[in-house]
Amino acid sequence: MDEEKAVSQPNGHRSVGYATKFDQKAESLQAKAEKHGKGKKKDDGGQPAGGFDVTTVPRAPPGFNVKFTFHRASKLPMADINTMSSDPYVLATLSTSLPTRHKQDPPMRFRTPTIRRNCNPEWNSEWIVANVPANGFALKARIYDEDPADYDDRLGNVHVYVDSLSENFGGIREQSYRIKKRMGSKRAYFIRGCAAMFNRGVHMSGDLVVSVEVLGKTDTDNGGRLWTIGPCNWSQHLSPMVGRLAGTKEPGKDGKTERYAFQANQIQLAGPVPASLYHRYVEFRPFVKGMFTSTSLRGRVLHHALHHQHHRIYNYNRDTIYGSFPSPSQDLTLQFLDLVHHDKGGRIFTYVLTLDGIWRFTETGKEFGIDLLSKHTMHSDVNIYIAFSGEFFIRRLKTPHKEGSPDDQPTHPPNDIGNGPPQGEPPKDPAYYSLIIDNDSGTYRPNAKLLPQLKGFLQENLPGIKIVTLDCNSDKEKMDKWKNEQRERKKAEGKHTAVVQGDGSSMSSSDEEDLNQQEGIAKGDGKSSTKDKAKRKVEEPLQKVANIRKGDREREQRETEDDMAGPSQ
Repeated sequence: MDEEKAVSQPNGHRSVGYATKFDQKAESLQAKAEKHGKGKKKDDGGQPAGGFDVTTVPRAPPGFNVKFTFHRASKLPMADINTMSSDPYVLATLSTSLPTRHKQDPPMRFRTPTIRRNCNPEWNSEWIVANVPANGFALKARIYDEDPADYDDRLGNVHVYVDSLSENFGGIREQSYRIKKRMGSKRAYFIRGCAAMFNRGVHMSGDLVVSVEVLGKTDTDNGGRLWTIGPCNWSQHLSPMVGRLAGTKEPGKDGKTERYAFQANQIQLAGPVPASLYHRYVEFRPFVKGMFTSTSLRGRVLHHALHHQHHRIYNYNRDTIYGSFPSPSQDLTLQFLDLVHHDKGGRIFTYVLTLDGIWRFTETGKEFGIDLLSKHTMHSDVNIYIAFSGEFFIRRLKTPHKEGSPDDQPTHPPNDIGNGPPQGEPPKDPAYYSLIIDNDSGTYRPNAKLLPQLKGFLQENLPGIKIVTLDCNSDKEKMDKWKNEQRERKKAEGKHTAVVQGDGSSMSSSDEEDLNQQEGIAKGDGKSSTKDKAKRKVEEPLQKVANIRKGDREREQRETEDDMAGPSQ
């Protein structure tokens, strides 16, 4: 998890001057990039910059498949004074000498599950990466204490450097690395120091045990980029607070009782993501660039607000459920169907696919009043470049092994067909289901010509399920018809869903419309209810954004009036 500081709003003419300089510098750098062909210019049709990027992967010799294993840690500091323990996890970042297509491409990262209340955790988590070059790598492993109610405390760092790789590389086998305390939480080490004063068996310095193994040469004709081979880890993030706010419930652990919960999901798909799937945010409004690059004051506040929203939705806590599969399989497909509740309830999901194949998605629905600043931007965690984005939904087929499109036979939704919801349990065979996925995203505007590549990638990772792609422009009539059928089915089957995002209208889920409609938060009078408090906590960044936008509009109006009055004097 990135170390983030709260964005303050500086005051005074000097701060305004600095913000102006940042904007001017960013524009200067963008102009230079466009001059040298590094940025996407407006085309002849006057379309805004962004969207599909034609930049190719740099050429390099094939590298090696390398397996990193994070075995265990010992003698970690105590971040929680109440339990005298920690909830540790490892966040690893891999760096190599390979050039990226753009410097804004996100780094290669891996997160282990969290071990609860343990200062000597054991993970044994594996991460297999392709195309690690022969001149080695630098692995930085940060150890954190998970704290859902606050920022996660860093417990220390470990660096692993290897300057040469080959098929004869002997590997690193369960080697212990001393954890560097310099960047660790002072509070956590203070607690451990106090414990060490009264117990000679308590030590101040901890260790992380790591293994590195070369599995062989990567089978590719271009070693110019890294990707995750596996395993296919997945996680389900449940938020009772957001669930209470949205009025949504999920079955409890016993499968009978219900509890408030909002569900966000992510799956690590096996790479490589097709190199052609490469999209940059679209500059459909002047402030969008600053929002992604965090260059101006307004952009910084928007950037921070979206990071905040992302970490609220993909929040790791005691309710987070983890799982893993060694490679793509029908079991992974069934797990995906379980995460999206098969064909129950007419759900529609918003998704983002990252450059390293992490598939993030949550349900979306226009009947709920919580608007995130930008759905796809939130899912990407404000990444400038992603692979693909849009929406998808699931339909169950009456005849599972029949070829063709779902509209060639009865499906649920919209029809009632036997042997499944809403009367019975869903079949546990992927062949019964069709995944309908589109490119309906205003933030990144994925190229419709690349939908076949997206389909092929998903078919490799989700064997057994049928996949249908829709272009939000050329297939708009069919897409709107099917999505409206999903919404009608949702009304008919009840509201036991996990929805928080508003899609704005039945015509499009464009993030451009969402951003245009942000007008602030209405404040209620009198004593706040639990629901009101939860809503304010989720949407608190939006108030800052609304204030800034209001000030911008008022300033622009005054400047326009001055310009109009000037010639008449």
